[in-house]
Order: sequence, then structure tokens, then C-alpha cells
Amino acid sequence: MDYLQKHGKIAFGADSVENSIKKRMVKLVIIAEDSSERTKDKFRKMCEQFHIPIIEIGDIETLSKAIGKKNKAILGIQDVNLSKEIEKINNGGEALG
Repeated sequence: MDYLQKHGKIAFGADSVENSIKKRMVKLVIIAEDSSERTKDKFRKMCEQFHIPIIEIGDIETLSKAIGKKNKAILGIQDVNLSKEIEKINNGGEALG
């Protein structure tokens, strides 16, 4: 995931994801199910406003481990192909490759 972060394919943490959304860089938001209701509501509204799909899945620990960080409840996927693959997998499809 460090590769994805360094190459502008993923943002993580509330502030970074929010800024990326406002810059219209985010194609998909992933938020941990155990995030605060306030955080979930904020990002649901923001995603609705900017027409960005949002997935609520897993917990903070799992999302954090997936990107090699700690205490990250929200991810912003900036790469369109990566976001499509994640959505496909989340909807029961198989990943390419």
C-alpha cells in the first residue's frame, strides 16, 4: 500500500480524505464500520454531495493494517481502476488478475 500512497492512488485519515474529496480526486471512500457515527455521517453527506460511492466495511484495525498504518478509519481511493475493482469485489465479484 505504500506504493499506492506514494503514487497518489490512496489517501487515508479524515483530513487527507476530506481534502482529496474536495479536490475531486477521490473515486471511492472506504470507512470502517466502527468509526464514530459523526464521522460516518460527515463522509456520507460529503460523498453524496460529490457523487462518490462509499463502502462501510471492516473495522479500524483491519483498515489500518491493510495500509500499514495505525488508527485509520477512512480511506479515499483515488485511482479509478482500483476503485472499480474494490467495488466489484465488495459486490461479490472476483478481482482481475
